[in-house]
Amino acid sequence: MLDKLDRALLRELQRDARKTNRELADSTHVVPSTSLMRVRSLRNRGVITGFHAAVDLDLIGRGVQALISVKIKPPSRRVIETFREWVVQLPEVIGVFVTSGSTDFLVHVAMPSSDDLYSFVIDRLTQRPEVADVQTNLVYECLRTPVIEPAENVKA
Repeated sequence: MLDKLDRALLRELQRDARKTNRELADSTHVVPSTSLMRVRSLRNRGVITGFHAAVDLDLIGRGVQALISVKIKPPSRRVIETFREWVVQLPEVIGVFVTSGSTDFLVHVAMPSSDDLYSFVIDRLTQRPEVADVQTNLVYECLRTPVIEPAENVKA
């Protein structure tokens, strides 16, 4: 179960994962040894899965984002898993959602230009034999929640 201290540590690490253990301890009002022990426990339990650097897509030359809905045919486990394994490896892809409903996947991509986006959809995605249909939605702005609070009474 995540207690008040676990939640506070998670909140602080999501705001800035580069904080030193001493800074983390100060911001959560515990001694450094307690902070270190608790963060290790959160990692060991799989609550914290890693630490990552956030990048500005415009500054790395990938400012054009899109969400591409992909319908697969035939919708069998083998075909879906094969497509999933292929698409997640593409360097243009920054996220893949396996979905239910009218489409099977929602693929989040970041490209240098709209021409590159067009080429990706036409020359890469639609050339796959299992792809029955694609629908591309250009992303004007992507807003992310800086801190994701755990659900109440979560056991981890």
